[in-house]
Amino acid sequence: MGAEMRGAVKFVIDLLLWSLAVPLAFLLRLEGLPPQYRDSLWIFVLLGFPIKAFFIALFGLHRQAWSRVGVRDLVRLALGVGVGGGVLLALALVLNNNNLLPVPRSVPLISSALAFLAMGGVRLGVRLYREARKGRGVGNPRRRVLIVGAGEAGTMVAREMLRHPEAGLYPVGFLDDDPNKRGQTIVGVPVVGAIDHLPRAAKAFEVDEVLVAIPSAPGYLVRKVVELSRGVGVQYRILPGIHAILSGQVELSQIREVRLEDLLRREPVQLDLDSIASYIEGHVVMVTGAGGSIGSEIVRQVARFGPKRILLVGRGENSLFLLEQELKDRFPSLPYKVLVADVRDWERMAYLFRTDRPEVVFHAAAHKHVPLMEANPDEAVFNNVVGTWNVARLCLEHGVERLVNISTDKAVNPTSVMGASKRVAEMVVAWEALRAESYQQLVSVRFGNVLGSRGSVVPIFMEQIRNRKPLTVTHPEAKRYFMTIPEAAQLVLQAGGLGGKGTVYVLDMGEPVRIVDLARDLVRLIGLEPERDIPILFTGLRPGEKLFEELLTAEDGVLDSPHPKIFVAKIAGIPGDFDLLLEELIQVARGRDGARIREVFKKLVPTYTPYVSEQSTHLA
Repeated sequence: MGAEMRGAVKFVIDLLLWSLAVPLAFLLRLEGLPPQYRDSLWIFVLLGFPIKAFFIALFGLHRQAWSRVGVRDLVRLALGVGVGGGVLLALALVLNNNNLLPVPRSVPLISSALAFLAMGGVRLGVRLYREARKGRGVGNPRRRVLIVGAGEAGTMVAREMLRHPEAGLYPVGFLDDDPNKRGQTIVGVPVVGAIDHLPRAAKAFEVDEVLVAIPSAPGYLVRKVVELSRGVGVQYRILPGIHAILSGQVELSQIREVRLEDLLRREPVQLDLDSIASYIEGHVVMVTGAGGSIGSEIVRQVARFGPKRILLVGRGENSLFLLEQELKDRFPSLPYKVLVADVRDWERMAYLFRTDRPEVVFHAAAHKHVPLMEANPDEAVFNNVVGTWNVARLCLEHGVERLVNISTDKAVNPTSVMGASKRVAEMVVAWEALRAESYQQLVSVRFGNVLGSRGSVVPIFMEQIRNRKPLTVTHPEAKRYFMTIPEAAQLVLQAGGLGGKGTVYVLDMGEPVRIVDLARDLVRLIGLEPERDIPILFTGLRPGEKLFEELLTAEDGVLDSPHPKIFVAKIAGIPGDFDLLLEELIQVARGRDGARIREVFKKLVPTYTPYVSEQSTHLA
């Protein structure tokens, strides 16, 4: 049946139902049908035919998809029937007042209510019938799902499960810690208790799966649900974080397995979009180290704010090539330019600044692996210190409005060459900021480890798990701060909007996490048991590593910034002979003398204390 034919059939059904409501209204109002009203009944029905047909067509009631009818469709139906009923009431008053036809004034009102119930009932009946048919067509039995979170997201996902039984999911209950929701029924699904009641509810309702439907759930809550679910042998899944549901709609396709970042996630980052857009929109933005984990994510985030052009600077052509392919796919209208260059090369970088005229620079190019830099301290100086100095000087010389230097928690009380080099890089930015113009802002942003970045602990653990090898952890008490890549990049952009002259911003990284706990969580998330299925091997701290990384020195502390997740570090002053010490550092690096490099680092950063790593190795 074609669309026009279906519309005509719906039109006729609506018209008949609305018209049949009139005799029923007469019978209800008059408790029967006295003889003097019989002619009035049929005349009023005939007079109402064109009026009802007009309003059915005007409000497009015959074009509604009955199998997918929703609240908005019913509201439109009520509006159409209500307005039409108002016109019929006016007609009845005119007929009565002029003694033309005896029609009780309440009849149009009663018939309108009856018509709405009948027409709405048909629509809902068709929808229920279609859904029941789809449900019967499912090959596999529907999995019984217990939903954690009876808020907006939980309500929407339960409604989607009921609306799409072919997905094979059936909501049997909600769990929510809000006492006001206990005992309530939401979209026909009961709220059966608090999250602590999960084991009992899972057994009582024969649950196959637990779904965390709280997009802003903190890590400890997700961890709690995972542990309770594992305790009763029930599968667990999760809806993505709120940044992945910005449209306000939840779809069943968004449900996924719980990932490590879900166990760590905190409150979603709330960005001041206006302050970010004000310095990025319509500007030429350069990102050094653009092919790296942080640099590439900064590029993705910057692309959202309408830059005039993005300059992708890096020396790894493969990573730049992959980023370029991604930009073509995700941001086809984004103007960008790929520039293969090394920040250590002054002449090449000067040429890029001169020809491409960046206005905003995010400096993410750096060596980051602690043990490798311990073995190659000269390279840490050239890349992390000299590279930063080159970029900072060029920013000043070419009128760049804003430089954001990416730093690390390892710059605090450093015990490694890498940490010391990044602290000196912060000092370089602050030192150059002393001669910046009033409109120029030069800042550093300091944060900890980033989940999933290349060469970081999580990808290493995942590779070891895939190969069923022991997970290598340096020390049972080693702790690190962790943050997701998108969260880190967003806060870097936000810190850039705060500006400053050499200011060092510190990102709120939440609570530090023991590396061994991270390893155990990863093993459990793939359904195995740590120590039993996958052993954990403690290898001892590597050269330059600390048990605990600090985002701030104890004596310095922080000040609040306008953003709740960003703080301002109170940093000790720059030495008066900083320029001489910097030149000395570069000279000894050219001589490849590791011992002298460390000596000069100690002069520049008095808190730098090389660490002697443990050499013991034992099993957990």
